[in-house]
Amino acid sequence: MKISVVDIQNFRKLKHCRVEFAEEQTLLVGANNSGKTSATDALICFLDKGKKITSTDFTLYNWVFLNKFAQSWMNQDPTVFTGLELSDWQPYCPSLDVWIDADVKEVQRVSHIIPTLKWNGEPLGVRLVYQPRDLDRLRENYVRERDAVVKVNREKQLSLWPRDFKDYLKEKLHIEFEIKAYLLDPSRIDGSQTITNESICFDVDPFKGLFRVDTIEAQRGFSDPHSESGKPTNSLSSQLNEYYKRHLNPSDMPEAEDLGALEAIEKAQIEFDKRLDTAFEKTLGEIKELGYPGFTDPDIKLSSRLNPIDTLEHDAAVVFDVRKQNFGDNTFSLPEQYNGLGYKNLIHIIFQLITFRDRWLRVGKIGKKRSDEDIAIEPIHLVLIEEPEAHLHAQVQQVFIRKAYKVLREDGMVEEHLTTQMVISTHSSSVAYEAGFETLRYFKRSPASEDQPIPQAEVVNLSTVFPSQTKRDSNVSATHKFVSRYLKSTHCDLFFANGIILVEGAAERMLLPHFIAHNHKNLQRSYISILEIGGAHAQRLKPLIELLDLPTLVITDTDACSFSGTKKRPKRGASLGFGSDTLKSWFGFNGLTLDELLDLPPERKIRDNVRVSFQCGIPAKFTPQTRTPKEVIPYTFEDAVALTNLELFKTLSESSGMVKKMHLATKMRTLDACCNAMYKALDGEKAKMALDLLFDVEPAKLLVPEYIKEGLDWLESELDTKSLEYTWVPKPSASDVITEFTNE
Repeated sequence: MKISVVDIQNFRKLKHCRVEFAEEQTLLVGANNSGKTSATDALICFLDKGKKITSTDFTLYNWVFLNKFAQSWMNQDPTVFTGLELSDWQPYCPSLDVWIDADVKEVQRVSHIIPTLKWNGEPLGVRLVYQPRDLDRLRENYVRERDAVVKVNREKQLSLWPRDFKDYLKEKLHIEFEIKAYLLDPSRIDGSQTITNESICFDVDPFKGLFRVDTIEAQRGFSDPHSESGKPTNSLSSQLNEYYKRHLNPSDMPEAEDLGALEAIEKAQIEFDKRLDTAFEKTLGEIKELGYPGFTDPDIKLSSRLNPIDTLEHDAAVVFDVRKQNFGDNTFSLPEQYNGLGYKNLIHIIFQLITFRDRWLRVGKIGKKRSDEDIAIEPIHLVLIEEPEAHLHAQVQQVFIRKAYKVLREDGMVEEHLTTQMVISTHSSSVAYEAGFETLRYFKRSPASEDQPIPQAEVVNLSTVFPSQTKRDSNVSATHKFVSRYLKSTHCDLFFANGIILVEGAAERMLLPHFIAHNHKNLQRSYISILEIGGAHAQRLKPLIELLDLPTLVITDTDACSFSGTKKRPKRGASLGFGSDTLKSWFGFNGLTLDELLDLPPERKIRDNVRVSFQCGIPAKFTPQTRTPKEVIPYTFEDAVALTNLELFKTLSESSGMVKKMHLATKMRTLDACCNAMYKALDGEKAKMALDLLFDVEPAKLLVPEYIKEGLDWLESELDTKSLEYTWVPKPSASDVITEFTNE
């Protein structure tokens, strides 16, 4: 049994959002404010119930409709009332659909959520809706409160509560709303499904006994040893104490192996009581002089109670042996709070996972207690972890993601019929790298538009681009293999970027950040992932780029050549073609001549959300006496930089390598001879040229080649547009004005 899919509706910007769960661990990735935290919070609110839903968790635009319901209630004519049925409200209320895959052999577990006696193993769905408890009472309460404000406010227009229905629910939501569960139709798992009066509503939690939910939230309140806020509640010591009480306490339902510890505790208590009597004899004697105790009063007796649990409740209960010599004393030991945060926090999180696992499996004494938890072990253990990287540095993040699921499935402890599923939201490329790309669920932002009046998030299942390892060895295409292997060998931060730039080589990758920093300040504010991919392989990333749907700039060389494929220096009117696989395969320019390619208008260089930039003609003045610039066409990035910065390269007499060759080319007698010399110099070490330029030239003085400038201008414009959550705003009526906004 496992959770296969969850559908989140009307929760913040997640108007309609489907997340497909992987078999073991699922990673929620995406740029900032894309919806990852919203999805995790929705799971916590509906399944773990560790957080309460608030009015700001409702999808923002839905308040237009909910306010209209409440506004109609203020009318004196009841016939104009709207929103009198729960079915009117449910399309606008936060909800969560949970779909479970179960085998027919597990029918006894899921019998209460099977919709028909003809069930044959189809997915089983339940919708949890946060809806009004009692619509009549809600209407009466709101009208009474709103009427009172209207009467008081007839002369003075004060901003009194409640200003509108949203303002009313900001204070009264938890009183007026509740989570109710409804049975869903398995035949409609792929489409939108509405709740009707015939839908089965559960009186109790339908998931009780089916799965257990445990959560580690992003802010865990780790302590500073010098803080004045008191003892931390989330220290490793407190975790050990809690684990001890639940699973190990020898005083709780003692067994044979506990007798030795109990005997030692009792002996220590007797000896300590004797010491207390001696130590307090004088003090208690002074109290007796006050006339107490009298003849009929009980005498004062000090009796200690040594509780091993209490011995773990202090900051030195867990110490770290600095020298690892086991000297038998604490000379070289430090309390828990003084150890480095990186590994201390890793230990902290891992121990929480151990605690979750053992609590789920009823390990130790907790399994022998007769309590509310003394029920059959739930077949599904769902663990939600928010941004584990918040307190783990990069190396420790990799250790965490490698070990976390293994800890939850400790060999020999968890039976095969029990399922563990871990869902992690993360901004860490290190975590994404280690987890495996087939486990990624990418949250793609979509701004508001005329067709979509609210910004939303769509979730892309990247297992279609990165199949599992078992499939990868057989029928997976070469493109899938290449993309996976390439990202494994580079940074995979494109899953968290606002925009992507693909470049041909190391020189572009090194100089591009400097071009952006000194010429595109707005672009520098965005998180851009620059990938060095090479002209022969850039198009292999096309399926992934299309799925991510991020503004992407592809900077490539034309690779001018004869029609027989021989490399040639680019010139107009020379009957040349081009050899770039990116231009041919990705952008469909196959069949064009080089002249036709150079003359393409800017709009032809854009495909959906991707723009290509390649070398174009540069108007150059070779000498001060030159009145009319002459067009020259570079072959690659390096000579494009040199031809764009002719005057600068004339001054680089102390340079070396390719920069030196470019400098010498500027000393030629004609511009044509200069271009020929630069073309021949391209056989040198290109990456070294970029390094030499960074060393010899102030980056601000280096002019950007025109084709790259055009591409960066386009990317900057696209990101400026994408940064606007609302790109289209309908003309509001007075009752529709929305005054509050909420982030992810």
